[in-house]
Amino acid sequence: MKPPRWLALSAIALVSVQLAACSPSATSTPTDKPSTPATDGGGSSEPAKPGGNLTVWVMGDSSAHFDQLVDGFEKETGATVETVAIPWDAVDQKFTTAVASGDGPDLIQIGLSKLRTYADSGALMTLDEATVADYPNLAASNFIDGVAGDATAVEGKVVSMPWVSDTRVLFYRTDILEAAGIKEPPATWDQLRADAKTLAARGDGQYGYYIPQWDSALPVAMTWSQGGDIVADDGTINFDTPAFAKAVDVYTGLYADKSVPTNGDFDQTQGFISGAAPMLVSGPYLAASIKDAAPELDGKWNVTTIPAGTQATSLLAGSNLGVWGGTDNKDGALALLNYLSAPETQVQWFEIDGQLPTAKGALEDAKLTADPLVAVYSKQLQDARLLPLVPNWDGETGKAMLDSLNAIVLTGADRDSTLKALFDATAGTPAR
Repeated sequence: MKPPRWLALSAIALVSVQLAACSPSATSTPTDKPSTPATDGGGSSEPAKPGGNLTVWVMGDSSAHFDQLVDGFEKETGATVETVAIPWDAVDQKFTTAVASGDGPDLIQIGLSKLRTYADSGALMTLDEATVADYPNLAASNFIDGVAGDATAVEGKVVSMPWVSDTRVLFYRTDILEAAGIKEPPATWDQLRADAKTLAARGDGQYGYYIPQWDSALPVAMTWSQGGDIVADDGTINFDTPAFAKAVDVYTGLYADKSVPTNGDFDQTQGFISGAAPMLVSGPYLAASIKDAAPELDGKWNVTTIPAGTQATSLLAGSNLGVWGGTDNKDGALALLNYLSAPETQVQWFEIDGQLPTAKGALEDAKLTADPLVAVYSKQLQDARLLPLVPNWDGETGKAMLDSLNAIVLTGADRDSTLKALFDATAGTPAR
């Protein structure tokens, strides 16, 4: 799955209804350090110090922004933080090797789609109430609903803290839609399909919409928007539902209409900028890419909440941070995690890297609420859900779903038999 990068927020009036104020100091560190030895999977029997050396694995191609972010922590505590950027396509191998050797970082960024796998490895420290009691920014109430505490606990254990949030919204080119006689962005999937067909009629190489063939979240969000779920009441995966069938109708219908590109390497950013694909569902990170790559498009594009079926539920994604169970600097790792979870720090991260915070206090900050795009992201976050915490979602269940859908639309595979195979292959998979 493509690496998400996140960005921006604003008006948060709606979010503020749900988000309680919570603004501990960004630089607050525990007043009473844990007196127990750092033996939670680590090798040291001596109480760790808040400072010392710390290694953090962040996902992506560069650590420069994160280095800038933790500069304040280093100055405050005397700690030395070494940030290691792990390319997204190397994350799994790097983690597997670390688990096998026991030689991991002190703190690690975890994509939510991989949280279950990481948790099952046993490599992450359990962040129960006793462990985080002296770190006020790590209280579950500090974060947006649906991504903290029990929401992301695995087998009843919390092993990570929310770091950045991501939700999917509809990006659309206002200039191109208006030129095609489309005055408003589509509010439903049926409208989107009709508008996409109109836009695709502009000529060869022109499309109305873009479906990332690698994005397993989109068909799931389409299912949610039809009022259904892919998780049955017994907590197992079940794609054999009327809502998923309607989602498949939308997904395959866009291809049948010839409204979407079929080449798997289509670049969504360039496609949006060029106008070849003037509508797509993506995360706030795309806004940053558009602004960076095509500032001349300012005022010619916008975002809105995703189209609805019976509702407009989108994806709640992003990444968390976990403490390596074998760290020999438990106190330092928890202190850094506390620092990174502070609203002030998360606002700074938004300013530096454009990534959406998870701390309620950060989402209410005027620096974010002043951004009109953020208002849309915030509104969408109120109706957003996590993907099921399925073991190896990207490599198994999510992949099986995408393989089936793409086989139908790209190779002409028989719909009924292909979906039946998907249902049989995934039925009974535990969703937590």
